[in-house]
Amino acid sequence: MIGQLIDGTAIAAKLRAEVATAATALRARNIAPCLAVVLVGDDPASAVYVRSKTKAAREANVDVRDHKLPATATQAELMALVAQLNRDPDVDGILVQLPLPAGLDSDAVIRALDPAKDVDGLHPVNLGYLAQGRPVFSPCTPKGCMRLLREVGAELSGARAVVIGRSVLVGKPIALLLANANATVTMCHSKTRDLPGETRRADIVIAAVGRPEMVRGDWIAEGAIVLDVGINRTAEGKIVGDVAFTEAAQRARAITPVPRGVGPMTIACLLENTVEAATRRRGG
Repeated sequence: MIGQLIDGTAIAAKLRAEVATAATALRARNIAPCLAVVLVGDDPASAVYVRSKTKAAREANVDVRDHKLPATATQAELMALVAQLNRDPDVDGILVQLPLPAGLDSDAVIRALDPAKDVDGLHPVNLGYLAQGRPVFSPCTPKGCMRLLREVGAELSGARAVVIGRSVLVGKPIALLLANANATVTMCHSKTRDLPGETRRADIVIAAVGRPEMVRGDWIAEGAIVLDVGINRTAEGKIVGDVAFTEAAQRARAITPVPRGVGPMTIACLLENTVEAATRRRGG
């Protein structure tokens, strides 16, 4: 029996509609939520992603200001732009598209953001609030994962959750969000002994390691919920996740596909964070 397919595209559309309603309510009070997007260089994948974010934002009644710098931009030029956006009272959220071109320090740029406009949730202040169990802005992909779990009725309190991957973008913040929801969390990584065994004990598996189809079907406990954050291109040009989907779907109660699973939630949660920023900063 194949488990429930978690349709991230449909759930993200539902969330974007909620964001649009909230944004429209703010506009009725003469508050126009505004997201500033900074793109440095001409990386094709980043350019496509930025266009997707811009389109989704406008559809959700969120203003977008695109700022493009050439690949030759210096650290000082990028930091000056961030400082300008920090000062701009009409900008509620700032997104600096990563990765930056070689030679630019992304950590320094993130630290330079006004935490109240850090809608990606990566500033040390916002990560610190998350660690304390009182998040202001959660990183978008982990926040999207939590929404997907709620949508499929996952019982998080007391659940055994395994997170495979420990990046600051996904692994660490999703582990904190799960722990804040009273799950018992094991964070696994390249040094974990008996990774299949750890995974088989989990009620919830979140794979965010960046290795195509590394998590095999027999790693998944019967009835587990599986969220696959990975997106990898095989030598044949096929897009696959970190989980061997066909195998895992035979055992999971619910599972995200790749694509159309976790990915669409990231942009939806970015917009949600932007409207929340506008509400906190200007809406009371």
